[in-house]
Amino acid sequence: MPAPRSRRNTAPAPAKTAAPAKSARPGRAAATTVRPLSGTVYITRQVHFNSAHRLHNPSKSQAWNVATYGLCTNPHWHGHNYVLEVTVRGQPHPETGYVLDLAELKRILHATVVDHCDHRNLNTDVDFLRGVIPTTENLVIAFWERIAPALPAGELYRVRLYETPRNFAEYLGPDAS
Repeated sequence: MPAPRSRRNTAPAPAKTAAPAKSARPGRAAATTVRPLSGTVYITRQVHFNSAHRLHNPSKSQAWNVATYGLCTNPHWHGHNYVLEVTVRGQPHPETGYVLDLAELKRILHATVVDHCDHRNLNTDVDFLRGVIPTTENLVIAFWERIAPALPAGELYRVRLYETPRNFAEYLGPDAS
């Protein structure tokens, strides 16, 4: 598998020329220092995974489950093509300009969520969801709990999960009001 792409400039180095490059503005020398900017920035990465699940509360009757969850309590499961969006907030690092390299965020999302959930049954195959009714609401909380401690920089701001293009839940963390 190829290495994850980074947002870093990957263009080939320019060919060396005999004459020095001219400044864009006459009379001004080229900048030799980096001027860091200050401000809170929100970066978002989107990943996809496919999973099956069943909405079912085993402490309730089948009639209650059917009345509450309808077709989603089918004992033969059903599936979704989930879209997970994760937003991290923070100050850009003065040397890189990144809050967090988006390639690193992608790696974290795969290691904490996607690699565990993709093409799996959320009720039976995912250890960190054992005993959890896998509603979209519960999933965003469970995903937050796995992603937040894995971030090397920035602060987790939002976890949003699309179950369908029109149905999604988002979680802003345990301290959100």
